[in-house]
Amino acid sequence: MLASENILTTLLLIPGLGSLILAFIPGKNHGLIRNLALVITLVTFICSVPLVLDFDASTADMQFVKNIEWIEAGGFSIRYNVGIDGISLFLIVLTTFLMPLSVLGSWSIQKNVKAYMILMLLLEVGMLGVFMSLDLVLFYFFWEAQLIPMYFLIGIWGGARRIYAAVKFFLYTAFGSLLMLAALIALYFFNGGNSFDIVQLTERLANGAVVLAPMAEILLFLAFFLAFSIKVPLFPFHTWLPDAHVEAPTAGSVILAGVLLKMGTYGLLRFCLPMFPTAAVKLAPVICVLAIIGIIYGALVAMVQPDVKKLVAYSSVSHLGFVVLGIFAFNMQAIGGATYQMLNHGISTGALFLLVGIIYDRRHTRQIADFGGIAHRMPIFATMFLIIALSSIGMPGLNGFVGEFLVLQGTFLMSRTYAVFAASAVILAAIYMLWMYQRVFMGRIENEKNMTLQDMTPREIIMILPLILMAIWMGVASPSFLNKMDVSIQKVVDRIEDVRTDEVYRVEQEQGDALSPVGLMTTSELTK
Repeated sequence: MLASENILTTLLLIPGLGSLILAFIPGKNHGLIRNLALVITLVTFICSVPLVLDFDASTADMQFVKNIEWIEAGGFSIRYNVGIDGISLFLIVLTTFLMPLSVLGSWSIQKNVKAYMILMLLLEVGMLGVFMSLDLVLFYFFWEAQLIPMYFLIGIWGGARRIYAAVKFFLYTAFGSLLMLAALIALYFFNGGNSFDIVQLTERLANGAVVLAPMAEILLFLAFFLAFSIKVPLFPFHTWLPDAHVEAPTAGSVILAGVLLKMGTYGLLRFCLPMFPTAAVKLAPVICVLAIIGIIYGALVAMVQPDVKKLVAYSSVSHLGFVVLGIFAFNMQAIGGATYQMLNHGISTGALFLLVGIIYDRRHTRQIADFGGIAHRMPIFATMFLIIALSSIGMPGLNGFVGEFLVLQGTFLMSRTYAVFAASAVILAAIYMLWMYQRVFMGRIENEKNMTLQDMTPREIIMILPLILMAIWMGVASPSFLNKMDVSIQKVVDRIEDVRTDEVYRVEQEQGDALSPVGLMTTSELTK
């Protein structure tokens, strides 16, 4: 087995070196390129499994740490510093799990196959780097690195409006990235120019070694928050997402929904809450309202979409609103549910995009009106689609139920009003997803082009089956995931509680709304 300190570096090197190997293979050899890319991503996934097996769930400290000098010049100390805790553990495994399935879903790509697969592997490097970076500059490097492959995947292999969607995606993300860059440089100087170490800086902010003026903390919080909320995307920063999803190739949509959006919610947990808890507490009411608007708005807009892929895209706006709401509820149930919902959304929505890609390859249309009754011709496809649709809307026994239930439970402890509004989206999700399923799969076949549809091939079954099994496993065995997250999440909650129980905020609470969503009761008091 690899030395524990080298596992994370190995996960970065395998797809990185794999992309270099693909560069030397003749571009016309599509079969070899596809198969080799699949093997590389499978090996990466296999190498990520020891992270789960060897992870110590009893500590919130970073594990599998590798910290060596990278850049030392002009007084700046930038290090190659990687490690994971319970929050980032399963996001890394989710990334390595989805990548080989996304490669399998790319068999229909016929144009520039070599460039496509190289970009997919480079994208994996960037995504993994974001979740394991413990240095601010290294984090920013990987944050920007993953942007470039996705831009080209959408712009070259996307749909008719691919250039518009790619440019919009790039501009939105780049704007947020510039704000984050300014904030991380400011943090370095507030830290006395000591280092860009994320763990050290968080601890120094917590113990008072680094003190931020109230306005400085709010500005820094907003800079990071805007960068992450654009990536989530949180209402009203969501407008780039439907275009990117609809125009992206199937695998691009899977990775975009399954992993890239989680980089935003991960950033909120890694930076905004532990580094700027005072600002987070003050701004939480506004953020919670935006999250609830996004939850309901995304569901309502999804309900009226004539395009299946766009329906799934808008459902992401709603589902990620749940995650943001859970994060800013500031208790164990809600944040644990939000973290779990990140994984659930990656599994369920990733599978939905793969399934939509299967039917698009056969009919070259995603319009709901062009289908109807196809369950008669594609029973296996219809069955798998139904299972994933039920997981997406939170059917008990499947993965989506656990995350949504915990978020709603934690939100109820924070504010009953917010919980009621958020819960309405569960009903709306059932309406838009099951109504779409009825129109696409049920009834008689009236379009002659659907009479010749072929059911799923063995490759397609192999591609979807792991996602179905994971949805079931996460629905019935959630402690195997949540137990490894708990200690790390508790550390974030404790950081917020230290601020919420401060006397200044107690006075503000007594003078303000007793039902404020950022009340001063601790989690233990709320659950009595």
